[in-house]
Amino acid sequence: MNNYFEEAIHLLKKLISIPSLSREEDKTASVLFDFLNSYNLSPKRNGNNVWVKSYLSDTLPTILLNSHHDTVKPASSWTLDPFTPLEKDGKLYGIGSNDAGASLVSLLMAYLQLESLADRPYNLIYTATAEEEVSGKGGIESILGELGPIELAIVGEPTKMQMAVAEKGLMVLDCKTAGVSGHAARNEGINAIYKAMEDIEWFSTFQFPNKSELLGPVKMSVTIINAGSQHNVVPDNCSYVVDVRTNEYYKNEEALLIIKEHIKNSEAIPRSTRINSSNISLEHPLVKRGLELGLSYYGSPTTSDQALIPCTSLKIGPGDSARSHTADEFIYLEEIEKGIEIYVKLLKNLSLR
Repeated sequence: MNNYFEEAIHLLKKLISIPSLSREEDKTASVLFDFLNSYNLSPKRNGNNVWVKSYLSDTLPTILLNSHHDTVKPASSWTLDPFTPLEKDGKLYGIGSNDAGASLVSLLMAYLQLESLADRPYNLIYTATAEEEVSGKGGIESILGELGPIELAIVGEPTKMQMAVAEKGLMVLDCKTAGVSGHAARNEGINAIYKAMEDIEWFSTFQFPNKSELLGPVKMSVTIINAGSQHNVVPDNCSYVVDVRTNEYYKNEEALLIIKEHIKNSEAIPRSTRINSSNISLEHPLVKRGLELGLSYYGSPTTSDQALIPCTSLKIGPGDSARSHTADEFIYLEEIEKGIEIYVKLLKNLSLR
């Protein structure tokens, strides 16, 4: 176990030292590919996605272990060099250390321990994927066809090793409202801002009927608004953006239909409807194993690659989501050690059928 822990820390430090912004992860992909190759595991690569398979039988179910190696851009308020891994006071500082480097290396070390078990009751795949932070189509979505059928996925994200048994979906709407221009000093024109305000008021007050015990209600937030060109011209158009977070009761397409039925003056165009809410039953064998280990569960308000994986999945990993995307991001070293241990305990001899 100590060797796996030391390997995880060494690899994570190497990944931190290499900039890997979304869509620019080619160098960290090479590091991960070479690492897997050093274990003679015959890794595959497509774009900046790297994966390895351990198949025992076509008749067995397949479990996917997935996390991402892209990061967001470092905030300007970093007091440390984000690309210089710093180990201090039991912490490892560096960009991507918490989100999601710790999960990435912990899942990899769990894979290394599990793939050698000849009596394992499932096939196993490990993927280190790209573009998670931007929900890009060059990430996990682009390699699903090469992975084959998957019955269960574990998605590594910072959850304090709690089980995120549900996750909110995301839909971003670009809304446009048309008016008629006129002189502001005269009783002319139709003000697009005033028309948009009617619909914005609806977005701020409407409650979808079905509320989730784990995820709460569907949440809609108007986050950007633009209108007008000069002070004496009645604006003939107003555009605004709505952030919609769906629960497991509504597919994004269903929520969009409800929205379009209610807004009166605006056109709502989704940027994408593919990031839906996801959940796993509390009766699933993996969740039951987690409960036996003393793990707690909750509903996650943040999105991940879980939304793009078309099978039952559980989000769980070392680290704290509150540290994600923050200046001087860090992971406690003991969180990685415990993460590896818990991943192995969750999966060892796990029976899905």
